[in-house]
Amino acid sequence: MDIKQIREKLENRLAASQRTFHFDRDKDSLRIENKETGKGITITLPPIVAKWENQKEKAIDEVVYYVEEALNVMGKDHSLHNEEKKIFPVIRSTSFPTEAREGVPFITEEHTAETRIYFALDLGKTYRMIDRELLAKEGWNEQEMKEMARFNLRSLPTNMNQDTIAGNIFYFLNSKDGYDASRILNESLLKEMKDKLEGEMTVSVPHQDVLIIGDIRNETGYDVLAQLTMSFFTNGHVPITALSFLYEENELEPIFILAKNRKSREE
Repeated sequence: MDIKQIREKLENRLAASQRTFHFDRDKDSLRIENKETGKGITITLPPIVAKWENQKEKAIDEVVYYVEEALNVMGKDHSLHNEEKKIFPVIRSTSFPTEAREGVPFITEEHTAETRIYFALDLGKTYRMIDRELLAKEGWNEQEMKEMARFNLRSLPTNMNQDTIAGNIFYFLNSKDGYDASRILNESLLKEMKDKLEGEMTVSVPHQDVLIIGDIRNETGYDVLAQLTMSFFTNGHVPITALSFLYEENELEPIFILAKNRKSREE
C-alpha cells in the first residue's frame, strides 16, 4: 500500500457533498475541508502507510473515526462557561500550526525545542484548541486559564504498565483519553518517578496517546528506547516526536541516541 492508494481509500471513505480534498504532494498530506465553513483537518499520510503494514483496514478505520469526530465539531460555537473542568493542556510537535486556518492564533506556551503546549476544551470524543478569539469572547484571563488547565491535568489518573527489557525498566502510560502525552507536564508525576528510579530517567512522548518513562540502567537501554519511540512515533495517531528527553534537576533535555551513544543536542 503506497501514499496514492491510502489517499484514495481515505477520500472514498470520507467523501461527502459538503467536503473537498486538497493533497499536498510536497508534504504527503491530505486536507479535508468543509466547503461552507472552510474549516478542516490535515492528516499526514506516511504514518498511515506504515500502520497499514501491521493493521490493514484498522489503520484506515482509526483515521476515518478521528477525522469524522474532528469535522463534526468544527464550525460550531463553543463556550468555556461552566466548562472549567474540561480544559486541559495538550502537547504537540513544534511543527503543529500555531493558528487556525482563519489566522486566529491558538493559545500556546513554549515547552522544549521539539514540543509546544496548546490548550483545549474537551468535547468528549474530541476537543477544540482554544484560540485568542474564543478566550476574548469569554472574557477570560489567559494565565488563569493555563493554571486551570494544569490543575485539571494533575487530576487525571497516572496508572502505568511496566516492562523490563535488557535490564532496563520502561513505564507506559496509555489511558487513551487524549492527554497521555500531556502528562509530561505533570511535574509531581515526573518528580515522583525520578525518586523511584535507579538509573537515568528518560521521558518520551512519541504520540498523543502514550507517555514512556525509562529507567535506563545500561547502554543497551538507549538503543531499546530509540526503537520503542520510533515504533510508537511511526504508528501513532497524532505523532509528536521520536526524540526522547533526559530528566535531570527537574529539567527536560532532548537527547539523540546514535549507535549505543547518548548525545545531547548541545554536543
